[in-house]
Formats: sequence, C-alpha cells, structure tokens
Amino acid sequence: MAAPLAYALIATDLDGTLLRGDDTLSDRSLAALRRAAAAGARHLVVTGRPAPRVRPLLDDLGSRGLAVCGQGAQLYDAGADRLLWSVTLDRELAETALGKIEAEVGQVYAAVDQDGVDGLTLIEPGYLMPHPTLPAVRVERRDDLWAEPISKVLLRHPALADDELACTARSVVGSLASVTMSGPGTVELQPLGITKATGLALAARHLGLTPADTIAFGDMPNDIPMFDWAAHGVAMANAHPELKAVADEVTTSNEDDGIAVVLERLLLDAGF
Repeated sequence: MAAPLAYALIATDLDGTLLRGDDTLSDRSLAALRRAAAAGARHLVVTGRPAPRVRPLLDDLGSRGLAVCGQGAQLYDAGADRLLWSVTLDRELAETALGKIEAEVGQVYAAVDQDGVDGLTLIEPGYLMPHPTLPAVRVERRDDLWAEPISKVLLRHPALADDELACTARSVVGSLASVTMSGPGTVELQPLGITKATGLALAARHLGLTPADTIAFGDMPNDIPMFDWAAHGVAMANAHPELKAVADEVTTSNEDDGIAVVLERLLLDAGF
C-alpha cells in the first residue's frame, strides 16, 4: 500500500523554475505534477507574474484552484477568475522611491503591473521587457504609469547589474517599499512587507495546509522568503547563488526538468 507523499503542498515558481526558457512546460514536468496530484498533493503556482499573465499558464496546467501572483500581492482563484486578496503599492510612495533610486544611480527605466484580473503591464519609453512573450502597453511618459492602482514597479538600469541595482535600491528606499530581484533584468518594488511567503501562507491557510506540509521550488532571491517558510526548499541548478545558499537541496535546471526529478523521487519513495 502506498504511503502519503512527504509533502501535501507543492509550491513552484514559474520563470526559470517550472517553465523552460521559451515559456513552455515540458511533458515530463506536467506528468510529474499530475502524478503528484493523483497521489493527493496540491500544486500551487507562486510567481512574480500578475494574475492576468498567469491565467493562460494555469489553463495549460489544468489548474482551476488558487495561485499566488505578483510576488505575493495577489491571491488568485483561477476557477472563479477573481482575486480573493490583493495589496496595492501606493503610487505616490512608488514615485518617491523611484526618485530616491535615480538620485543614486542615474536614470532607470520603469514598468508597472496594474492591479486586478484584467490589469495591464505598462512600460515607459526605454524599458525593455525581460520576457518578450508577455504582453505590455508602452506609455508616452512616466506619469502615465500611475493612472490606475498598481501591484508593483519593475526597474531596469542601462548599465548596472541587477544585484547592484537591487542593493542600492534597498539602501535608499527604506520603508517606502520592499525591493526584490525576481529574474534577469527584473528588480522590483512591491508593497512593504509583501513577499512570496506572505502569499503562500495565505493560500496554504485556505487549503488547510501548513509550512510542514510544503515543498517549494525556485530560482531567484525573491524565492528566499518562500524557502524560509516552507519545510523544504529546492533550488534549480540555474538558480541565483543567494537562493542556493539557503536551499535544502539543489536539483537540475529548469531546462532539465528539475522539478520532475524531485517529484519522481518523492513519488517513488511513497510507492506511487
């Protein structure tokens, strides 16, 4: 008789983790997640992408449940296509934070994710989308970014490395916002105190699950709070060194089905 899986909740980042570089999901990874679901586990996407940019991927996964979006600022119910919970970033504070950052490093280029299930991603002149497959609307000037409530601001610098930009931003932003790095070319300002861990904890409570039930997969520093919260954190081989330093284990890369490798092992251990 098969034993229960070691973890009842599988929390996965998307970009650089579950998804391959071309934004697709491999057959092997999808099969492993389906086998885990058949064994009683729940899969929860925990991503920096806002809800509107996650909806098509949830359809591919066949997921009609919850997803943590916007770095934890949104709890999205895919079945009902609505936000159960959301936190916005004060636009005046965001603009002030940008000014403080630019006073230190010179001009940066900014984008915002608007709040809501139909919110747009707006980009100012000069900003290059790190994921060219994701839709975005270019505005004429920065002031246009603040037209509607936002969940976060995305920053790029023409010369500074992401780590340097994130470090400087943290040093000057103070209590205006939280600063995180979620991928190549993606330094972000988000509501103060909001992380993937806060969103994951809220989703887990909805599901009746706890940190002890949870295994988390990720690749970037924005996944560190999620690893701190979960019982077991798995970094991809392609992960940022800061995440690998706090991971409980390192699997193969997102291109080599690193999530499937771990899930197949857990399924085998449980007799599935």
